Amino acid sequence: MKTIAISRCARSVQAVLKRARRENVILRSPEDEEFILAEVDDFNREIELARQNRRLMKFLDARARQTKTVSLEEAKTLLGLTE
Repeated sequence: MKTIAISRCARSVQAVLKRARRENVILRSPEDEEFILAEVDDFNREIELARQNRRLMKFLDARARQTKTVSLEEAKTLLGLTE
């Protein structure tokens, strides 16, 4: 993730940020791409955004279907942690 500093002179961006402080904002580009602007401290919103991440959800679904487990002793052996 990239962090971009916004200048105080960028009035239109400052107006959008002011709105985003009150509620999450969807930004739509001229090409109809949509982006979400939300406060990072809003944990519930972060969860909502993560749930919209298709690659992440696909990965988590695949992990949830795995039934094979490894015992602690097997894990130690696999990681070379046994004496």
